[in-house]
Amino acid sequence: MKFKIKPKPPKKLKKTTLKRFLLKRMIYYVLPNVFFNFIIAYASFKELGYTHFFSGEQNLARLTLPMALFLPVVLTIDIIKRVTDAAGQGAIEFTVDEQLNIKKLMTKLSILHGVITCSLVLAMLFLGQYNFSKDYKLDATAMAVVVGTLAGILSVIFVYLPVWRLRRWMCKRVQAVAVDLNA
Repeated sequence: MKFKIKPKPPKKLKKTTLKRFLLKRMIYYVLPNVFFNFIIAYASFKELGYTHFFSGEQNLARLTLPMALFLPVVLTIDIIKRVTDAAGQGAIEFTVDEQLNIKKLMTKLSILHGVITCSLVLAMLFLGQYNFSKDYKLDATAMAVVVGTLAGILSVIFVYLPVWRLRRWMCKRVQAVAVDLNA
């Protein structure tokens, strides 16, 4: 006898516009990401009093590179899932094409977004390392603010960018109106 666990149906969403839906999601993502990334960076950098780009026990690359890789991946998957669920429930004014393989799109976009963002952040870190002297010490508080700000910027970008890519397969919901010609 096999036990099957049925997945919980998605929560019924209120009717809204796509713009408001994304704005609400953006606020839900930005605030915790900025706060937690700032606190984690501040706590880890304060132990040493200063930090470097790549060298040392607590360096800037150690916090920013994993964040730059995983934050776009998670946000891309989550926002595409939420938008397609909302479209399926009729909570937003758009529908998604049934022929679209959503899992394939989520996988492709999330990997692409993660790799590109991580590469750009790594290039910026190398550029900063190249421009400053080897013994230059970065202020811990300033670098914690930079990490928090970067998390906020990435949160905003990766709420709107996946939906912008998904819009190719979305169309406005049309309501049919029945007209009785015999009356």
